[in-house]
Amino acid sequence: MTKQQESEILTRVGPGTPMGNVLRHYWFPALKSSELVPDGAPVRFLLLGEQLIAFRDTQGRIGIMDHRCPHRCASLFFGRNEQNGMRCVYHGWKYDYLGNCVDQPNLPPHRQFKEKVHAKAYRAAERNGIVYVYMGDAARVPPLPDIAALHIPESEANISFVLRNCNWLQGLEGDIDTSHLNFLHYGSQTMEDFEPTSVARFGAIHRDPEYKVAETDLGTMYGAYRPAETGALYWRIAHFMFPCWTLAPYIPFEHYRIVRGWVPLDDTHMMFVVVGPKTGPSAQTEIRNLLPNTTDWLGRYQCVQNSGNDYLIDRQAQKTRSFTGIEGVHQQDQAVTESMGPIIDHSFENLAASDLMIVVTRRRLLKAATALAENGTLPPGAEGGEGYGRMRGGYFSAPETRGWPDVYHLQLASVGAQSAAVAAE
Repeated sequence: MTKQQESEILTRVGPGTPMGNVLRHYWFPALKSSELVPDGAPVRFLLLGEQLIAFRDTQGRIGIMDHRCPHRCASLFFGRNEQNGMRCVYHGWKYDYLGNCVDQPNLPPHRQFKEKVHAKAYRAAERNGIVYVYMGDAARVPPLPDIAALHIPESEANISFVLRNCNWLQGLEGDIDTSHLNFLHYGSQTMEDFEPTSVARFGAIHRDPEYKVAETDLGTMYGAYRPAETGALYWRIAHFMFPCWTLAPYIPFEHYRIVRGWVPLDDTHMMFVVVGPKTGPSAQTEIRNLLPNTTDWLGRYQCVQNSGNDYLIDRQAQKTRSFTGIEGVHQQDQAVTESMGPIIDHSFENLAASDLMIVVTRRRLLKAATALAENGTLPPGAEGGEGYGRMRGGYFSAPETRGWPDVYHLQLASVGAQSAAVAAE
């Protein structure tokens, strides 16, 4: 059981909180590039418990800052994005994309003190259709996350953002919980719904996998395994990687090129971000069942199916053709994780063997928060590194003689050798 004190550390992400301090060592995907146009309207958004605005200046540079003007705290959301800066409409003070005050037109020249005023601003970087924000120490900025899917060119990638009204950890933990797959999503499927040669059919036959879990340099990893053909096991491999990335095993291992992010907006809201290729064996379909964006703090990328309409559950369909009666894999996940409440009451849980990955991941997060708070030890991956790019999830069949975690590393080496052979041809 997760203790109340531990729950507080895991779920609170605002400034000065133990987990908030951990998370501020990383870049987060915050917006789509398409949301910002030069001299266009600023965008309100939340990140790690802070109310921010984003804008693109005349030269295309991106500014990220606290929405409050440092003069009298009027919101810069109402500001004029003009001539390479954001001008507050209250008294005309203007800030460049780095937060420097560049104009104080309501003051006589001899009364101005522009050089002493600075808006609270954060680093922004843009790559392949995504705007990333770094809210940590400006003297120690890590490289952007080196995850394979995040290097897919914008023209070749499907990028989806979806708001979820619950704590970030609830969303993330749903993605590292494999046994729900053959209930929540595919509970009504039978063997006839699978190709005779598909190894995924073994998930429908054996809905009660065994688990192996390990810590990695960048987070945690699980292998869920079931009997497959004679002498073989069907493995599903997934990763959690700091700060909020998952590689979920719903694609064959050899084709894997997808990543999913669970971005904490505040303690009770998160943004689900998924990136994958538009075409090929690991093609990712963009999530389209969304309401039009509004300018509210939580007005971006909301699902049509939501708690207000019970996710459009169809009780007749639930009786006849759908385990849940809720249309859409993402919407099914959203329904159950939001139904836990804005922040889950961990004292009410009864964790089981199927939750081993969740238990180990919580411990890994708590250990990182404690090490940073007590010793100043940087959390895993906070300085970047090539390890992210080597990680891979997915499913495969392997001889039952291969033990854990060798079965993962052997499969990884096999895929690498195949890729090298293809490249050499």
